[in-house]
Amino acid sequence: MVIRRVLAPRIDFGALRRELGLPEGFPADAQREADEAAAAPPRPSVDRTDVPFVTVDPATSRDLDQAMHLARRPGGGYRVRYSIADVAAHVVPGGALEAETWRRGQTVYLPDGHVPLHPLTLSEGAASLLPDDDRAAVVWTIDLDADGGTVAVELERALVRSRAKLDYIGVQAAADAGRLPEPIALLPEIGDRLTARGLRRGAINLPLPEQDVEPDGDGWRLVLRGPVPMEEHNAQISLLTGMAAATSCWPAGSACCAPCRHRNRRRCSGCGPPPRRWACGGRRAPARAR
Repeated sequence: MVIRRVLAPRIDFGALRRELGLPEGFPADAQREADEAAAAPPRPSVDRTDVPFVTVDPATSRDLDQAMHLARRPGGGYRVRYSIADVAAHVVPGGALEAETWRRGQTVYLPDGHVPLHPLTLSEGAASLLPDDDRAAVVWTIDLDADGGTVAVELERALVRSRAKLDYIGVQAAADAGRLPEPIALLPEIGDRLTARGLRRGAINLPLPEQDVEPDGDGWRLVLRGPVPMEEHNAQISLLTGMAAATSCWPAGSACCAPCRHRNRRRCSGCGPPPRRWACGGRRAPARAR
C-alpha cells in the first residue's frame, strides 16, 4: 500500500458550503420527527438477529448502512446475506423529515465535517447498524453457485444485530494473516469469483486511490492511499446486491419498472413513486457538469 501526502494552506470551506447552498442544520420539525423515531425505532416482525452480521467501513465511520454474512451452501456454492439499514422505516411519509431529505438528496462530505442526509440521531444512531444493537434492516439473501453466479434471491424486512464494526485496513491485515472473522472469511474467495465474472462480461475496474484531506497545523494534508484488496472484494458484494435489486425491479421484457408495480400487482425493492420534477433537474445538473 503506497501513501502520498500533499500539503496545502488552510482553506475556508465555509465559502464552498455557501456556494453549494448546503444547509447548516435541520428544520426544527424535521429534527423533532427524527428524534421521535429514534426514541421508538421500528421492530420488524421477522427476526434475523441470530445471523452474525458484521460491518466493514472506514475506521471513523458512524453511519453504518451495510452489513454482511457469508457462508457456504450445502452441496456447493455460497450464501450471501446483505443487510441495508432501513432508514426509510424511520421516516414518516409526507412529513417534514421526508421533505427535507428530498431537498438534500445525499450526504455531502467535506474535510471539516459533513452535511448528513438524515439527522445524526438516525444516521449515526438509531438507524445505523452499530454493533450489539438491534436494528431494522432490509435483508437480501443471495445464493450463488460455485462460480459466483446468482441462483436465488430473497428479500425481507427484518430485525438484525451486527456483531462487530470492522474497518478496511484491519480486515486486510487479518486476511493477510489468515485470521478473517468467520462472517467474512469467504470474502476474498467470493470477491475473486465475482470480479472474474465481471471481467468476462466486459466490466471495467478502476482502482482509484482513496483521497483523505486531514488538518495539518495551519493547513491541510491530502493523503492519497492505494485501495487494499479487501475494499474491492467488499465492493463486489455491494455490486452483487445492487444487481439483484435491479433484476428484481426490472422483470425480463419490461421497458421500465412500471409493469412490476402495476401489471404484476407487486412492489419490489427500488421501485417507488415517480421522482419529483425538481429533483430530477437537480440531479441532471451535476451529471452534465461531469
